[in-house]
Amino acid sequence: MILPRRCVLLGLNDSKQVAEGERERLYEEISRRALALGVGQASAQEIDRLNILEATRLAMRRAIQALSLQPDFLLTDAVALPGLSVPQRPVIKGDGLSVSIAAASIIAKVTRDRVMLDYHRRFPRYNFQEHKGYPTPEHLRLLAEHGPCDIHRRSFRPVSESAVLSGGAGGLRVGR
Repeated sequence: MILPRRCVLLGLNDSKQVAEGERERLYEEISRRALALGVGQASAQEIDRLNILEATRLAMRRAIQALSLQPDFLLTDAVALPGLSVPQRPVIKGDGLSVSIAAASIIAKVTRDRVMLDYHRRFPRYNFQEHKGYPTPEHLRLLAEHGPCDIHRRSFRPVSESAVLSGGAGGLRVGR
């Protein structure tokens, strides 16, 4: 995302430190005020194939490509993106130090939560609306009970173990 110079967003912080309702409010304000906004995602299959770090880089590249303006400099939250012509600086704990990185973390978290709500509608037996795909005790119990569905990462140990224990996909088609 590209924000205007000296952009101030009241209540902005690392997305993990902001309550859900406040994240939604900030999402709307950031979306309104951003000069350019791009979101990139990687699928469960891409994460399984590449690994989490390389899939993160892929999603970050997709977000940059989705921008309507070319950035002149990138600030990232600890992850460097090799091979880009744009100068960059990975910032450790950047979502607590940079307005741009914190705003990007809000956009990413709200987008992910909305995707998880869509997954809940498609796969209600997993209750994604509650745990948002994080490995909570309830999610792990449902995973053990039903086996993984299409959106579960097979490379994540609890998923691969539940697939073996449940004998597959709990009645759901597993794509590969």
